Amino acid sequence: RVQHEKMHVKHRGHEAMHAEMVLILIATLVVAQIVLVQWKQRHSRSYNLVTLLQMWVVPLYFTLKLYWWRFLSTWGMFSVITSYVIFRATRKPLERRTPRMVYKWFLLIYKLSYAVGVVGYIAIMMTMFGFNLFFRIKTEDSMDFGVILLFYGLYYGVMGRDFAEICSDYMASTIGYYSVGGMPSRSLSEDICAVCGQKIFVDLDEEGIIENTYQLSCGHVFHEFCIRGWCIVGKKQTCPYCNEKVDLRKMLNNPWERTHVLYGQLLDWLRYLVAWQPLIIGVVHAINYTLGLE
Repeated sequence: RVQHEKMHVKHRGHEAMHAEMVLILIATLVVAQIVLVQWKQRHSRSYNLVTLLQMWVVPLYFTLKLYWWRFLSTWGMFSVITSYVIFRATRKPLERRTPRMVYKWFLLIYKLSYAVGVVGYIAIMMTMFGFNLFFRIKTEDSMDFGVILLFYGLYYGVMGRDFAEICSDYMASTIGYYSVGGMPSRSLSEDICAVCGQKIFVDLDEEGIIENTYQLSCGHVFHEFCIRGWCIVGKKQTCPYCNEKVDLRKMLNNPWERTHVLYGQLLDWLRYLVAWQPLIIGVVHAINYTLGLE
């Protein structure tokens, strides 16, 4: 009883302190959201680069702190291969096969992350409904398995799309038919794909890429693989040459493919959660510590 009274004396007045901490948290979240939205609208390129850097560094910090060696191994392999892909994408002059190699790699990451995330989600749902007991799997193990797979899928999906967007800008600008903020440096002929810079139609005895083509509403024609990589993987919704808006609903006739667009929107939302939420929480803790709140 004496210890119980001491505990009450020690924590007396903490209700008001906790209310102050909640108000500080809400105010910090609101201010941070306003600042981030304004930053993104006014200087989107620097915002995306800083966000991508935090997406890459923040999980690494927690991995080393909590000894998540399994994640560190996958993070290391992804970083090494992606660094090589980025190196190839930023070389001048750009090699003929580099754009397709870049899109193939990030398309593979995109599909793998999508599949891993779906498996993780299914595992979580099966655990919540108790299906894991039919296979004699402990609830904790089954839930951990699902959460880990879901996190891996979403995290590498975000990283892959962001790096793909950077590579798309570099490659298209290097080829010359696209400019981020101005006019293209080259004029596009009818038989050239503005994404990869190769001929759309080639003769039998001529080296080149033979595949289906796709014409946008603006009239420009591209390799189907290139324009899908540009729009779905590279997060672009404009024509690579004239910047006219692309209607993805017409491009994705298959209903199953439309889920990729929804998945991409989910990844864009997750970026804020992983990159900025830990920093905002850290600012809140710093404010509380400065004010002597516990």
